[in-house]
Amino acid sequence: MCSFYAKLERLKGCGERIVSRLERWIGLYVSVVLLLIMMPAVSVAMPEAEALRKQLEKYLAATPQESGLSALQRFYSDRDYQPVWLQSGSTSVLHDIALEFIENAEAEGLDSHDYQLQNLRQLRLDGYSVVPYELEFRTTRALLMLAEDLRLGQLSAEDVDPDWHIPQPLFDPVIFLLEAVASDHFQQSLYDLLPKIPSYQLLKQALAKYRDLVARQVTWTRIPAFFDIRPNTSHAVIPLVRARIAEAFHTHEIVEYNLPLTQSKNYDDDLVNAIKTFQAQHGLIADGIIGRNTRRVLNMTPTEKVQQLRLNMERLRWLPRNLGERYLLVNIAGFQLAAVKHNQQVLNTRIIVGQYYRSTPSFSSNISHLVLNPYWNIPASIARKDLLPKQQKDPTFFSTQGIKVFQGYDYNEASIDPDTIDWLAIKNGFPYVLRQEPGVKNALGTIKFILPNPFSIYLHDTPTKSLFNKDIRTFSSGCIRLENPVALAGFVMEGHSTQTELTALINTGKTVTVNLPEPLPTYVVYLTTWVDNQRKIHYSPDIYGRDKRVLSLVPW
Repeated sequence: MCSFYAKLERLKGCGERIVSRLERWIGLYVSVVLLLIMMPAVSVAMPEAEALRKQLEKYLAATPQESGLSALQRFYSDRDYQPVWLQSGSTSVLHDIALEFIENAEAEGLDSHDYQLQNLRQLRLDGYSVVPYELEFRTTRALLMLAEDLRLGQLSAEDVDPDWHIPQPLFDPVIFLLEAVASDHFQQSLYDLLPKIPSYQLLKQALAKYRDLVARQVTWTRIPAFFDIRPNTSHAVIPLVRARIAEAFHTHEIVEYNLPLTQSKNYDDDLVNAIKTFQAQHGLIADGIIGRNTRRVLNMTPTEKVQQLRLNMERLRWLPRNLGERYLLVNIAGFQLAAVKHNQQVLNTRIIVGQYYRSTPSFSSNISHLVLNPYWNIPASIARKDLLPKQQKDPTFFSTQGIKVFQGYDYNEASIDPDTIDWLAIKNGFPYVLRQEPGVKNALGTIKFILPNPFSIYLHDTPTKSLFNKDIRTFSSGCIRLENPVALAGFVMEGHSTQTELTALINTGKTVTVNLPEPLPTYVVYLTTWVDNQRKIHYSPDIYGRDKRVLSLVPW
């Protein structure tokens, strides 16, 4: 019996081995069949990849002087040397999109020649078989360059503008393009490179108009030098001024510029109104007086306007793409501050910025808190250069201005009576510390907005309101003075403190620190073309010569 069961177990084991062997044979058969099915694709793909790799090596060796070659190499290496733009012996739909995007570079204030547009068009017409894969490589190289120029700016901010201290974000054009071509929304990915700030699109529209004028070699009426012309007087150049305003109407379509052309020498009310509008548009006081500054902007050429617009569109590309849902845009050159909420300017106020030799830099920070009825801890350089000469001239100056003198920075110690100091004996350096008390004479006014930065710059009120009526408002030592600080404080503290509540705190006369519930992004920039809350474009003078400096470094 035992022998019977033993034989049965051996037969069972034998059957299991047969089944196991059958399974292995079936698995092997399936693998062979699948391999045979896939072989045509592999046999095509692998030689094509190898062919592209070899052609890329030749291309790189033949064009060592061209920029962006390492990025090109990395792009195809990461794609296992598979082509993007050339498929099945012809250009793909993606290439149509890519070429159209490169053609649009001019509209973005760039030069399509930098991206070999004409060369790409010619290669496409000739057929890429003339030089295998050259169209493929040159298209990729052009897009990598253009993507970086649109995302970060064509120029390096720190190289062309030493006063620009807003860090540019990291961006890898290779990773961007790899992801873009692999996505289902390639075209949208390309256009997402552009700045989203609304003013960029409006500057872009203006650039198209001026570039058209330059292309058609349009010239504008030039106004010769003369003494100031005041409203309701007569002057021989008035017909020329009227002609120039008519030209401005054709460009801007501002209704105030739509005047009949006459040879009258009378500076009448309609022309005065047009000049006031023109002055406001160009960052001048709208007083209707045609003086040196007004004549200068009247005589700007279409080419100069193109340069100005291109440069400021470039500066907007230097900014982060996400500025925040609520932020402040402080325009040094335009002497304007805009409070922005959900891409809409909800508050504009005039500002005063640093003098030429104490120019306000471009930087970004976050307002962290406000100080109501602030003390002014006077910087040593201002104490020595600006205030000491006034005290030496008038021994009562410090006392009448509420400025106290300290031996050091411990303000809890007793102050020194300024009458006990021989101010005329101070020749070099300044051995004291000055602080101005809160009050109507305090240089910081009633509110100080603190935003940490390495330049010790902040936004503040000022008792000298008359200076806001000047054309060129470069009167500070670098800090930014505000025409309407209470309204700005209302925006900054929106949802937490009203203007009425803040005014009540100010009226107590006590120094109060008010912390923001969350920091408010603030961008201090230098824009000589900018857009107001009515979506109108303004042009400002190059007060610090930063436009001139950049333009001297580029072939625009």
